[in-house]
Amino acid sequence: MSRKLLISVLGVSLCFYGFAFAQAPKFPTKPIRMVVGYAAGGGSDIMGRLIAQQITEAMGQQIIVENRPGAAQNVAAEYFVKQPNDGYTLFLSSAALGINISLYPKINYDPVKDFAPVAIFATSPNLLLVHPSFPARSIAEFLAVVKKNPGKYNFSSSGSGSTQHLSGELLKLMINTDITHVPYKGTAPSMTGLASGEVDFTFCNIPAAQPLMAAGKVRAIGITSAKRSPLLPELPTMVEGGLPGFLTETWYGVLAPTGTPADVISALNTVIVKAVQKEDFRARLAQLGADPVAETPEYFRKFLLEEIERWSKVVKASKAKPE
Repeated sequence: MSRKLLISVLGVSLCFYGFAFAQAPKFPTKPIRMVVGYAAGGGSDIMGRLIAQQITEAMGQQIIVENRPGAAQNVAAEYFVKQPNDGYTLFLSSAALGINISLYPKINYDPVKDFAPVAIFATSPNLLLVHPSFPARSIAEFLAVVKKNPGKYNFSSSGSGSTQHLSGELLKLMINTDITHVPYKGTAPSMTGLASGEVDFTFCNIPAAQPLMAAGKVRAIGITSAKRSPLLPELPTMVEGGLPGFLTETWYGVLAPTGTPADVISALNTVIVKAVQKEDFRARLAQLGADPVAETPEYFRKFLLEEIERWSKVVKASKAKPE
């Protein structure tokens, strides 16, 4: 082959290569699955479908929500980490991802090494709720009564290892007082237990608590977020009430398998951050008792590490066990 012919052939080849590269399909080119570790209709499922709709509208591909409930999302997480790291399988996580590594004696995944954070998009605080007959109307009065009567009072939760349960354990540690934990199988029965007087107090999210609050069957005296909620602005935070550092929130975020391409992570993060900035999306979060978060993957990773550290101390000190 002559030198001129060789150059000509190479030139044509490079042109075709360049054209093919320029026409490389843009992510996503097919539907995306979103694995949720809880049953349909629950808080995580609702949040997952809410953000899935936003991703679908922005990227033009359907997001298929796949519910795999069991063991506080461990079943879903163990399944998820075995999926391809191409961006077409995502994980909708709650606070359990930061709790389970300390709570369960053995899990077949690592919440840091096996997951690539995409975006945390919402946090949801709990309320400190008491039965109407409880002899306290403020956090300070509540703390004084409980500390004066070690072993007398009890609290309910939606189940061992939940943020509701660990909020109670954190309270016990911070005030160094014996309080009995009464686990129920879900938030609804836990709230029923409080309303009926079976237990003295509980920690619960705003949407589940509001109907019973409106009916006068339970009374809110504090909130576990870093700042007051716009939904209940008159309600002081636990920090304001005399418990420095008391912060316990459920959170919702999207993650991908580790090794997912950085450009895919970036594209998904951009879509989620833009969604969180929409007024209608924020309004829907407010209806669900959640606060919006619009941050980077790096922020989410740091947040997850802090959650793991925070809850490991509580689980270890309280000797909490899974159900």
